[in-house]
Amino acid sequence: MNSELPKTKIDERTGIEYHLEGDYYIPNLTIPKQEKIILNKYGRMRLNYLKENKKVEYSIMLMDGTLNSHLKEIQETATERVEQIIKQLKVKSNLTEDMKNTDMLYWVGMMNNFKNQAEEIIFNELIYV
Repeated sequence: MNSELPKTKIDERTGIEYHLEGDYYIPNLTIPKQEKIILNKYGRMRLNYLKENKKVEYSIMLMDGTLNSHLKEIQETATERVEQIIKQLKVKSNLTEDMKNTDMLYWVGMMNNFKNQAEEIIFNELIYV
């Protein structure tokens, strides 16, 4: 019976191609190749947020093959935005690189404060939306 059946066939209604395995036709479904990316802190946070709170959006992006590009865009934007906000806060507070040499603990404390403020902003603008 196996020798009589065609090796592959296409369903005209759906356009899906099938191949013969034993006595059964199995659909030739493949996930498109995606760019491999290394997620940083912001990319991982966005991924976890989508998985836990936006399951439908996560599933759609995963099935469409747009999840990696979305995460890459979010993490690049978040990183740039954090750096930009930190620079703005440094200018507003008159914190200079010379202060790093004269009062290191104050400088480090202020920089940590600026980073925390910047991250709080991008969490609300990019990650948790």
